[in-house]
Amino acid sequence: MVELHEISEGSSSSSSTHGRGYDVFLSFRGVDTRNSFTNHLYNALMHANITTFLDDEEIETGEDLKPELESAIKLSKASVVVLSRNYATSTWCLDELVLILEQRRTSKHLVIPIFYHVEPTHVRKQQSSFGDAMDKHRQKMEAEIDENKKIQWAQKMDRWNKALIEVADLKGKDANGRIEVELIDEIVNDIFRKLRIPSRFPLPQLIGMGNSIEFVTSWLKDASSHTTNLLTILGLGGMGKTSLAKYVYALHFHEFDTSSFIENITGRCDEKYNGILDVQKQLYNDILKRSSVQVHEVSTYTSMIENAVAHKKVFLVLDDIGSLDQLDALLGSKGFHPGTKIMITTKNAWLTKSCALFKRNIKPKYVEHKLEGLSMIESKKLLSYHAFMCNDPKVGYEEVSEKLVEYCEGHPMALKVLGRSLHNRDVTYWEGYIDELKKENIPPISNALRMSFDSLPLKMIRTCLSISLVFLLEWIKILPKQY
Repeated sequence: MVELHEISEGSSSSSSTHGRGYDVFLSFRGVDTRNSFTNHLYNALMHANITTFLDDEEIETGEDLKPELESAIKLSKASVVVLSRNYATSTWCLDELVLILEQRRTSKHLVIPIFYHVEPTHVRKQQSSFGDAMDKHRQKMEAEIDENKKIQWAQKMDRWNKALIEVADLKGKDANGRIEVELIDEIVNDIFRKLRIPSRFPLPQLIGMGNSIEFVTSWLKDASSHTTNLLTILGLGGMGKTSLAKYVYALHFHEFDTSSFIENITGRCDEKYNGILDVQKQLYNDILKRSSVQVHEVSTYTSMIENAVAHKKVFLVLDDIGSLDQLDALLGSKGFHPGTKIMITTKNAWLTKSCALFKRNIKPKYVEHKLEGLSMIESKKLLSYHAFMCNDPKVGYEEVSEKLVEYCEGHPMALKVLGRSLHNRDVTYWEGYIDELKKENIPPISNALRMSFDSLPLKMIRTCLSISLVFLLEWIKILPKQY
């Protein structure tokens, strides 16, 4: 069983609204981004279960905005405005922008501008392609013989001008120097956070994890135990432990009295002295749904957490546990309310059963699940998703994809990193990239990460390095044991 959200072919005028309107309206210039960025963004939004309106009309008919577009904007909670080179050449795009910003002022409509290879200052001051487009609209207005129509054009021009200034001043996202797939992921996650949709977390892309999803879900649904249930998800770094935990958590957290998902615990603890206090604070606040007073002692926070969980059925995910101190600080030793489920992701199998909870007379019910590498078929799908934004290699890329899949040996992180690094690259570049990979006598995941950093612009390296340095150092430490 392979868990895979199919990528739709073609475009659709909208998603199903179930009578409640849309979450997101996409405003874009078709000639610039319909078959590239906007289509990829639309697919990502739909896969994340965010209802999205995308107009499938390529040719504009008439001077006024279509009624269905106006209605879709008013029925949407948010708009993503993809400001590309030819955006302002379209009177429909400009009319959409005016209405979108009007909705922002009157009904708390969220607006996220994407500066797609254009400068915000060019949008604001109507320079470069935006200046050229506005000049053409002005020429058309001045050539109008009918005085009433000329006045209407002047009024529209004024509204368009103000709208471009306003949207350029909003906090948006700049596509320059960004990896497209990562930018899209960021947009999707921002929409979930800003629209405050607690019942619909963005689900991570999972390929080849069908059996694992089934196992973890079965464990979660099992109500036969009258004590705390602990599950440890084991596996090397980059095998998908966090993604699996996120997937199951997003689907089932609402079935409990309260819940908490704490990601990258070891990384957070290593970032600063007593970083465990921040993790404890998040756990305590998540459980009680309110902010706590400042605490400076780990043992004090542990006691507060023990009291908070004593009377609630909790679903708790502790991601990337690296030490017994972390587990004992977060779980304590008094035990949890019956029916509580605790999921732990770690590389070290012995940690969970060595924590203080297992030293009580009534021990938790315990089970382990280890993640292995992907099959060739699953590996190819994962690589294709990140490299081509579809389920299979593009025509002409079949052979190089096969070589890369063989090199990665089923490692999900290596496939993901290399797929993103090779997105939009030609076959010759792929072949050279693979040759360079094979020259290095180190494991695929370490080499994949190094190569991907080498291919990034300096700005991207600085951003990514701070996130991945801890992960890389940890891999270096365990390599002699694993290989």
